[in-house]
Amino acid sequence: MFKLHPQLQRDCLEIGRFKLCRLLLMDESRYPWFILVPERDGISEIYQLSDADQALLLNESSTLARGLVEAFAGDKLNIAALGNLVPQLHVHHVVRYRDDPAWPAPVWGKFAPLPYGEAAMSALVARVKATLIR
Repeated sequence: MFKLHPQLQRDCLEIGRFKLCRLLLMDESRYPWFILVPERDGISEIYQLSDADQALLLNESSTLARGLVEAFAGDKLNIAALGNLVPQLHVHHVVRYRDDPAWPAPVWGKFAPLPYGEAAMSALVARVKATLIR
């Protein structure tokens, strides 16, 4: 049975689900940072998913990407599946701006996380859901 990795549970808020993936918001207020986690046990790499699940992951990632571009109008959208610290397959979607604190470097490990306040997090979640749910 699928279980979300404890590190993702600590660092993120679950904000929704697609057919295959859970949608998480990283609690790091410097960047609109979302994570898709396929609900499949024992998977650490995309190639380990079935062909159908690979296609579904790409579709869900593209849907999320379009929504994030619409909602946040960033200068770049970084999409990556690293898994160096969390072995469970998860795909980061980070909206980047030329004036964000880490630009042009990657966001990973750059700063200690700056958590959202409750109101800011609620507003951000509502903004994303409005672009994804039509």
